[in-house]
Amino acid sequence: MKHNRKLKNSELERLDIDAFKKADKTPLIVILDNIRSLNNVGAVFRSADAFLIEKIYLCGITATPPHKDIQKTALGATETVDWKHVDDTLALVEKLKADNVQILAIEQAENAVFLNKFLPEKEKKYAVVFGNEVKGVQQSVVTASTHTIEIPQFGTKHSLNISVSCGVVLWDLFCKLV
Repeated sequence: MKHNRKLKNSELERLDIDAFKKADKTPLIVILDNIRSLNNVGAVFRSADAFLIEKIYLCGITATPPHKDIQKTALGATETVDWKHVDDTLALVEKLKADNVQILAIEQAENAVFLNKFLPEKEKKYAVVFGNEVKGVQQSVVTASTHTIEIPQFGTKHSLNISVSCGVVLWDLFCKLV
């Protein structure tokens, strides 16, 4: 029977901060639309680091680094992933659309496309919008989005935690784009 030895962190050959900043990024932007939980914000930073995401926009009431509750789950990813706070999510979405960025609202909505069926075009850049833990993505932002993407779910619950949703979506899009 084969046994697999767990690798030590020193064996993982991860990028250091300088190498991360110089690395080619995945053509993905994350937009957090009024996220309440600082732990969720930190977890999103960590997922964004894992998949070499270009930038995170922290919108509305979404807290910004430095903050101990963000750091607790980000584990230093706030130092690697580029980020900016923007007051108005809709204004940001409209600006990005004017710059030819495709906006993907992650939401359960009429005519949404299941994530596994969505095929991004490699020559385009995408911004993925994740919404508030209770209210989701603002309707005005869903309406302004290029596409609405839904994560298929098969159990009794109606949603996933925003940080879990982010990890699922970023991994899926990363695999399809890289």
